[in-house]
Amino acid sequence: MSRTYTYRDGKITSPLLRSLNAAGSAAQSMGLKPSLDPDHLVKAAVQEAGSSNFGGDSYREPLERYVQALESEAHLSTFGRVVLRKMLVSQLSTRLRLHAWTLVHPEAEREQIKRPWVILGLPRTGTSLLSMLLALDPMVRPLLQWEGRAVVPPPTLATAREDVRIAQFTEQTRQLHKLNPAFQAMHPMGAMLAEECSPLMMLDIRCLGMETQGFVPSYGKWLQNCDMAPAYAQHKKGLQALQTGIPTESWVLKTPNHLWCIDTLLSFYPDARLIWAHRDPGPVTTSVASLNCTLQGIFTQKTDPVSVGEDWLGKLRHGVAQGMAYDDRARGEDPWCAHVQYTELMRDPVAAVTKIYAQFDEEPSDLHTRRIQAWMREKPQDEFGRHRYVPEDFGWSYEGLADIWDDYVSRFGIEREK
Repeated sequence: MSRTYTYRDGKITSPLLRSLNAAGSAAQSMGLKPSLDPDHLVKAAVQEAGSSNFGGDSYREPLERYVQALESEAHLSTFGRVVLRKMLVSQLSTRLRLHAWTLVHPEAEREQIKRPWVILGLPRTGTSLLSMLLALDPMVRPLLQWEGRAVVPPPTLATAREDVRIAQFTEQTRQLHKLNPAFQAMHPMGAMLAEECSPLMMLDIRCLGMETQGFVPSYGKWLQNCDMAPAYAQHKKGLQALQTGIPTESWVLKTPNHLWCIDTLLSFYPDARLIWAHRDPGPVTTSVASLNCTLQGIFTQKTDPVSVGEDWLGKLRHGVAQGMAYDDRARGEDPWCAHVQYTELMRDPVAAVTKIYAQFDEEPSDLHTRRIQAWMREKPQDEFGRHRYVPEDFGWSYEGLADIWDDYVSRFGIEREK
C-alpha cells in the first residue's frame, strides 16, 4: 500500500537533518556561519571553475537580490545556508565552465535549435508527464535531469550511458529523499528523467525555480518585471553545447517560467511548438503551495504556509495573466499553441499527444505511440506514494479559489475536479 504525504510530513524532518541543524546552530553561536556574500560566492565559483570569465555580468544583480532576500526573508537554517551556498556556487561555476567550453568549441554557436516542443503550463498540470511522453519520440531529445546541472563537458553518444555525473546526481537525489521522503511522492526525480529547463535559466540567477528553495518574495517581485533575455541567452548556449555531443532533430523543454515571458522565449526560439497545459487551478494552487512548503521546510527554520501559499498564488496568477495577455494579442491569427487538458492527458495519453501533434499538422510515429503505452504501464502515478493537499492548510477554500480563477477557467473551458 502506498503512503499518502502532505506538506506537514515534509516538516517531520529526519534525525539526520535535525542533527545537522543542531550542530549548525551550535557553530553559529560560536560565530561560524556559512557566508552568502555575493563576492564570496563569485570568488568560490571562480576557484572551482578555474576561470573568471562569466561572459558578462548579467548574473550580478539577480544574485545580489536573491541573496538579500534569503538573508532578510527566508529564515534559513544552517543546513539551508550550506546547501544554498553550494547551489549558488555550482550555478556560477557551471556558467563559467560553459562559457570557457564554448570559447574553445566555437562550433557550438552554430548549432540550430529547431522547432523545440516547449511546454508552458503551470506547475502540477501534468507538464512533467507530458514532457516525458513527448521525449519518447525517437526524433526528440529531452533535457535530462543530470544534464541540466552539469552541462559541460557535454555527454556524447559514446559516453552518455556511463558518465560519472549520472551516479553523482543519483546519490544527491537519494540524500534529498532521505532528508525529506515526502518530496519524491510530490515530484518525480531521476537522473535519466526529462528535466525542467530551469537549471539553464538559473545560470543567470533569473528563474522561478530559485524561489522553491526559500521564501523570497522581494526577489520574486523583481523577477516578474526583469528582462529575461539574459537568462534565455544562457538557456540557448546550454542547449547548443549539449547538442554538439548528442545531435537531435528537436528538443522537448518545459518550465512554468516560459508562460511568464512568451515574447522573450519566441525571440530566441521563433519556430518553437508551444503547448499550454491546463488543469483546475484550485487543486493546482493548493498542490503548488504544499510542494513549496515541503521544499522550503528542508532549508528553513520555520515555514508559514499561509504566507507561502499567498506568495505562490500571486506568482501563478501573474503567469496566467501574462499568458492570457499573449493569447489576446495572438487572437485572429493561426493558433499560436496547442492546448491540452489535464483530464484528457490522464484519461488517454496517446490521444492527448496525437491531438498535440495534429495542431502542428503532424502525427506521432507508431514507435512513439508504442513507447507511450509501455511507459504508462511501467510508471504508475503513485509509485512513491500519494501527495495529499487541502486548501484549508493555506487559508483557502476551493470555492474561494474558484472565484479567483474564474476568468482563466472560463476562457479555456477547464474541467473542475471533484
